[in-house]
This record gives sequence, C-alpha cells and structure tokens, in this order.
Amino acid sequence: MKKAAFGGFTAALLLIPFTAGAETAEVETEGDKEEYLIQFDGPAEAGLMNAFGVEDEDVLYEYDYLPVNLVELTDSQAEALEDHPHVAALDENAEVTTLQDIPYGIESVQGVQAQELGFRGDGMDVAILDTGIDINHEDLAANVQGGFSVFSDSANSNPFSDGNGHGTHVAGTVAAVDNDLGVLGVAPDADLYAVKVLSNEGSGSLDGIARGIEWSIENDMDIINMSLGGSSGSSVLENFTDLAYDEGILVVAAAGNDGKGMGFFDTVGFPAQYESAMAVAAVDENNNTASFSSAGPAVEISAPGVNVLSTVPGNGYDALNGTSMAAPHVAGVAAQVWQAKPHLSNVQLRQLLNDTAEPLGAQRDYGNGLIQSVDAINQ
Repeated sequence: MKKAAFGGFTAALLLIPFTAGAETAEVETEGDKEEYLIQFDGPAEAGLMNAFGVEDEDVLYEYDYLPVNLVELTDSQAEALEDHPHVAALDENAEVTTLQDIPYGIESVQGVQAQELGFRGDGMDVAILDTGIDINHEDLAANVQGGFSVFSDSANSNPFSDGNGHGTHVAGTVAAVDNDLGVLGVAPDADLYAVKVLSNEGSGSLDGIARGIEWSIENDMDIINMSLGGSSGSSVLENFTDLAYDEGILVVAAAGNDGKGMGFFDTVGFPAQYESAMAVAAVDENNNTASFSSAGPAVEISAPGVNVLSTVPGNGYDALNGTSMAAPHVAGVAAQVWQAKPHLSNVQLRQLLNDTAEPLGAQRDYGNGLIQSVDAINQ
C-alpha cells in the first residue's frame, strides 16, 4: 500500500502507541470510507482507533473471540493504522462469491438468462424416467417431490433411490437447486419426480418404460425426460409414447450414442425415433456435434452433452458425456418456456423450441439446432 504523507512525515513514522488519553494524530478523516477488518496486537483498541479519528459510529461490529473490529475508514486512516505496531492485520472487507458452479451447458441454452428474467420452471412437473434420483442430495432434495419404481425392493425404504448415478446426473441438469452449492440446473424451481424404470445396473425393459410413462400420465406430468433407449422399437412402447404426447405431455428423449453411421446410416435409437418424442443430439462446448451422438432423420434438436457437470449420488458431482446429458437441457428449457407461456399446448411448445433453435449444421446431426430458452420466451 502506498504511504500517504502528513505534513512532511509519512504514516510509517507514526509508530507511537496511543492510549485513550493520547493526543489525536493528524490523519485526514474526511472523504469516502470503506469497510475494513482490523485486528489488534495489544491493549487500548478503542483509544488507538480514536487517536486516528475513528468515531464510535464508524465501528460496525466487534468480534468476541478475536480482537477484531469491522470499521469504516478513509484511505488515509487505513494507511496510517496499517503501519501501527499494535495493528496485527488490516484487511478490506472484500466481497466473497458463491461456490456454486454454472455448467457451460446451462449458459449455452440461455438457461441463466431466462432465470434472470424470472423463468425458473416454477410450477412445472418433470418426470425423470431413469435409474432413480438421490433424494437426499444437497442440490436436489428440495425439488424431488416423489416418484415411482417398477422394481420391488421391500428392504429399501426409498424404492426409487439411485444406485447407479445416471438418473441423479440427469435430474441435476434439469433442476439442481439455486442454493450456492454445487451446480445450477436449467430450471431450478421445477418439481422433479423420480420414475425408476432402469435398474441400478442401468438396464430395464420395454414393460418398465411403458409403466413409467403410464405413471407419468396418471400423475399429470408436464414433461417426460427419457435419457435411455435401445436399438429396436416396440409398437407398445410407441403407443405409450404417443399416448403421453396426446395427453398433453412434452416427451424428450436422448437420440443415442451410436455415432454418425458413416454419414448416411440412421443410428437414432428408440423411443427417440418415435414422432411423438423430441430426439435430442449432443454437442460440445463449441457447439460441434459430439462424435458419439447418433444421427438420422429423427434428430430434432441439439443440446450440450460433452463434459457435462452435474449431480451424482452422495452429494457428489461429476462430468459425464452422452446424449443422456443433452436431453435434460431440453427438458429444463421446456420447463422455463412453458412457465413463461402457459397458454401453449405441448405441440405448440415443441414447435416454438424448434423454430427458435440456433442452426448449427446438417439436420441429421443437429436437427433444428441448439435449443435457446430466451429466444423462445421472447418470440
């Protein structure tokens, strides 16, 4: 810190210990004041500050366990006190920011900007058809409102718990809470429902997925996220997916991780192939298509799916790759936009999301492009 001169002497020469009755040092006390934390090394704290022109009203707080005060000082007072032998430390009361990370994908899809406009998914019910959700996670507990499991586990008091981690990761991207911890989701005020249709090993059956969709219809979900799929379809699964869409639910599904098919083969899996589902491809931080992302005519829209940071069981966080990670960005944006435009049907919402996506390239790789929340809200 640059030392100020006072009548030909610098503050560094004011080394006399001051007591309550000492003559006040000639230190400029006018001017703008800033907050400082001052720690003393010796007696007569109040007298020392008074000697430098610090008034009682300038002392904002006095700590109990260390000889520390929060005070307002001018630059001159701060410089003079910093050099006094009975001042052990003098620190500006600097701002401390949150430890919460905002994953790049949340910003890429304009999720943060939409939150700043007040659209955080409030009132929207999102069913996560997956391996379950860790309902005790610090970043999810407030938003998980219930769930359902197709698996019978009488020994487990929480039948839709996540012993795999996949579903918890997906849920965090949709709606990790804005709580100054961990990560932020796209729609942090949306209600999540853990619909466990995949085992702790990450596998399931057509029957299980159909039952999960049926539960979602019965319980009036607004959005279904299916970060799952297989290479072969089923007329029954297609019928249930169509039924959910006909009942007004927006169905979002991961396109799959089978690559580009040499540029001409259709590698999109099921249920993403179905016309009633939005097939989501994966892009990286630079909006380039991921090498693993499936391609084909059914690809409808893109979202970040490479190195996506989100929640995992046990209050943990990890970065994963896959169209499974891309789909929940779309589900989260859909929750934001639907909150902003509640008059839209699911069909109209879907069309709006496609119309306002940022074009990125070939349709079979990117669909209509990168989903954009604010652009959809503002249209």
